[in-house]
Amino acid sequence: MTKSEQSKLVRALKDYTNRMNQDDRRDFEMIAKRDHDDEDLDSIAVRRLEELHEKYVPRKSKADIETLFKKHFPEPPDHSTNG
Repeated sequence: MTKSEQSKLVRALKDYTNRMNQDDRRDFEMIAKRDHDDEDLDSIAVRRLEELHEKYVPRKSKADIETLFKKHFPEPPDHSTNG
């Protein structure tokens, strides 16, 4: 995992710390501190970071995004009448 990917996962998880249980929050804070100090994570910490990301950050599918856009930006009515 590259440093930029590591930082991206840490930034995404920061919004979900209030949902984490005590053990997960402790692990995340340790990983976030190491990321802030520009340290490379070892394989165990990388695996734990990926587990936390999978557990707490919801995945959005393309269909979810399209539904959101249709909800907020409905298509204008068709005014092309033949007469």
